Amino acid sequence: MKRLLLAAFFSAAASFAWAGPQYIDNTGFAVSGYDVVAYFSLPQTQIGTPQSQAIPGNASITAEHNGETFAFSSAANRELFTANPDKYVPQFDGHCAYGVSKGGKVPGNPNLWRIVDDKLYLNITKNVVGFWEEDIPGNITLADGNWVSIEPAAASTNVIPSFTSPAPVK
Repeated sequence: MKRLLLAAFFSAAASFAWAGPQYIDNTGFAVSGYDVVAYFSLPQTQIGTPQSQAIPGNASITAEHNGETFAFSSAANRELFTANPDKYVPQFDGHCAYGVSKGGKVPGNPNLWRIVDDKLYLNITKNVVGFWEEDIPGNITLADGNWVSIEPAAASTNVIPSFTSPAPVK
């Protein structure tokens, strides 16, 4: 019975990204100050084509979650977030999903995103998006498996390549 319970726990643990320190860039906001709720209303593009740009948050419309500040483009989005933050926070604490599938923590670019099974995933560069999209389900499985051991490590302090992060609109 004990083995069955442990197996169930580890199986469930592998099915979601644990919450730890979010990747924070020089804006001081999680997800570089972009509205995490807004991603869920943006149209998704076909695999192999770029997603639309993320929606910047407003520095005066924020909420705290897991010790970090998230910015939102509207009070309504902030309310949706505070009612269920785990639905909206990016997987792997805002780190690149493909990087996690390879066993490391590197930043996620908020403009390189995809919603899969109602979860937000970020990647670091356009080239990495290509590798990620070659096998999204397989990469998620690898990342979920790796996350259990790398999640306790500190958040990445790297800069997102070729990305200028505007501070949230005031």
